[in-house]
Formats: sequence, structure tokens, C-alpha cells
Amino acid sequence: MRQPKIITTLKTYTWPQFAGDLFAGITVAMVAIPLSLAIAIASGAEPEDGIVTAIVGGLLISLLGGSRVQIGGPTGAFIVVVFGVIVEHGYDGLVLATFMAGLILLVAGAFRAGRLIAYVPEAVVNGFTIGIALIIATSQLKDFAGLVMARPPADFFGQVSSLWDARATLEIAAVLLSLFTMVVIIGVRRVAAWFPGPILAVAAASAIAALGALSVDTIGSRFGTVTAVLPPPGLPPISLDRIIELFPSAIIIAFLAGVESLLSAMVADRMVGGQHRPNAELLAQGSANLASALFAGLPATGAIARTATNVRAGGRTPVAGVVHALTVLVVMLLAGDLVAYLAMPALAGLLMMTAWNMSEPHKWRGYWAAPMSDRFLLLTTLILTVAVDLTVAIGVGVSVGLALRLRNRKSEESDWTTPER
Repeated sequence: MRQPKIITTLKTYTWPQFAGDLFAGITVAMVAIPLSLAIAIASGAEPEDGIVTAIVGGLLISLLGGSRVQIGGPTGAFIVVVFGVIVEHGYDGLVLATFMAGLILLVAGAFRAGRLIAYVPEAVVNGFTIGIALIIATSQLKDFAGLVMARPPADFFGQVSSLWDARATLEIAAVLLSLFTMVVIIGVRRVAAWFPGPILAVAAASAIAALGALSVDTIGSRFGTVTAVLPPPGLPPISLDRIIELFPSAIIIAFLAGVESLLSAMVADRMVGGQHRPNAELLAQGSANLASALFAGLPATGAIARTATNVRAGGRTPVAGVVHALTVLVVMLLAGDLVAYLAMPALAGLLMMTAWNMSEPHKWRGYWAAPMSDRFLLLTTLILTVAVDLTVAIGVGVSVGLALRLRNRKSEESDWTTPER
């Protein structure tokens, strides 16, 4: 079924449900604002690009999606891909690749490809997720430690080398602010998991930096004023050569958006006892990425952490996601000027926590106890993600995984016997 879940839920919607969705949507918006800013900056884009994605992408994912509680927007998984596309093709190339990815997702949803996620080996997903988390953490060390250096290279080992060369410029105040942000996020999560800890942590750390006149970068000092309004819709120039050039990037964006959104929807199903509609979810992801590209935003997908926050805060229908997107818009219109005061080390600490959570350390022991073939597949995908790029890692990982599955199927004994004639 490809009918949006919001149509189903509104048939029996009640005022008590709206009260829960309203509170949950506002809560998630307070989490989404600092995360969207941090993800955009880490991706090599402007801060407002992340906000545009949270508003436009998040709204359409909730209106058209197949999950009751899915929250959409920019996610950490895309940082590596987006950064690479911007470096190689410019921001207009990213916008066009995102638009193409939206079209690919629409086609996938129309042809009912939502169930195909079952054929992507779990070890591959775990491998590239841990690899992405490692790259994100490395990319944040510059602001985490307040290092003074030129823009680091895109490749992992080049970044590590540049960070080591700049080690003498380490700023203790930046390190303390980053650590303070992480401690507050962890503390709030343990005391009140439903509360938007990231906004409190980033705001408190930024206030300390401002009141103490600490020598750390802020969004304002690095990017200037953040625009709080949506840009007019449009697309960069399109040509056949440009489409061919960007097609591999579009495939990766579509693949990541599809996989992450469907994984998030499955996690949400377990939390609320529901059943998502995978093909409706793919259609929603396609529409969200088309719209995000039209407003010069980043790729959008379902966000597992924000979806979990929505559920813990009491969200039970897609209305919570709609409230989340509209709240982000209203807050930016009314208080967008305050964004300039947010400290870069605070945002780096937030993304460090995001990277740690992405890697799911509580599952590492289980990975080690898994069959040898799964461990090999996970490590291969992880190493290729870090050392080469995500395109190669996913291609090789999926291919090897399918080959291993076919080999195991052939090795199983069959109970088929030659019939008598």
C-alpha cells in the first residue's frame, strides 16, 4: 500500500492525540534546529541549508510518508556524501544530484521496491554506518579542539595529517566547551530522555562562551548572518553532461535516503507497535528530496534519533512531524538572529555525540561474536568507507554480501529427490 499514513490516522484522530503530537513536535524541533545547523556546516554547506531541509523535507516526509512517527530532515549519514559532492561538483551539483535522487526514489516507490531493503546485508549497513561515524568524528576535531588550520582535505587520511600538523594551535577553552556540551547531552538523556537536550547543551555552552568572552569561533564569526526565510524555488542549469556526471552521486543519495528511512521506520514500528508502509515511505522520501532541492536544501531522509525522541515525547501520528517542521520555521523566523551566537565547539560536541550514537557501541560485542563472513563483510565495508569512498564501499559490500548469501544457500542440503518416472 502506498497511501500516506496521515490519511489513515486522521480518520480516528482525537484532541488528546493532538496534545501529545503538539508537545512531541515542539520537542523534536528543539532537537532538530542545532542538529540541522551542525550537519549542514559539517557537510560544507551554509547553516541555513540544514534548516531549509528540516522544514521542507521534514514536512513532506510527515505528510506523505508511510510511518506513523517518522521525523525527517538532514542526517549525519549524509555528511560524508554531501561534503564529497560539494568539493567535487560544487553546491549546485549537490542540489541537482539531490533532485535526481528524489526522482529515483519516486520510481522505486512506484515499482514497490520498498521491500528490497531486506536484501541489503545487515553487516554492510553496520559497516558503512560505523565508517561514516568515524569520518564525522574526525571532521569535527578541528572545531572540537579549536585548531587553527585551512579547510582540511576531503579524504580521511589527509584530514588526520592536517589535524596533526595543527596540533600546536589547540585551544583549551574550545575543548572544555565541547566536552561540556557532550556531558549535558548525556546527563539530560539519562534524567529525562524526552527533553531536547541538544538545544539546552548547545545554548548553555554558547552562553558560557559569550559571557566569558572566550576565544572560540561562532556561526556568526565564520558564516555571518543566517538567513531565516526560505529561498525562492528553482534549480541550477541542467544539461545531459551534468546529469551523467552526477548520476553516481544521485544513486548513492537515493540509496542512503531509502535505507536510512526504512531502517528508521522499522525501529519506530518496534517502539509504537505499528507497521509502516515501505513504498509510501519511498514515495515520501522522493518528494521530500525533490522539494528540498527546489529550495536549495540538503538531502533529506528519516532520522532515527529524532524519530525516537518523537516517540519518547508522546508523538503517535504524522501530525507530530508536521508540527516539528512548522515549529522550526517559526523559531527561525522569530529568533533566527540568535543562531549567529552559537559556538562552533558546542556544535562539534553535538556532532561527536551524533557520531558515537551512529556507531551503536552497545552492538560491538555482538558484531565480534557474529559469523566470520559477517565480520569480514562489516570490516570490508568499514575500511572501504574510510579509505576509499562510500560509493565503492556500498557497491563492494552489497556485491560480496549477495555472493556470500548465494554460496550459503548452495551449501545447504536440499531435501529434493529425483522423482520416479
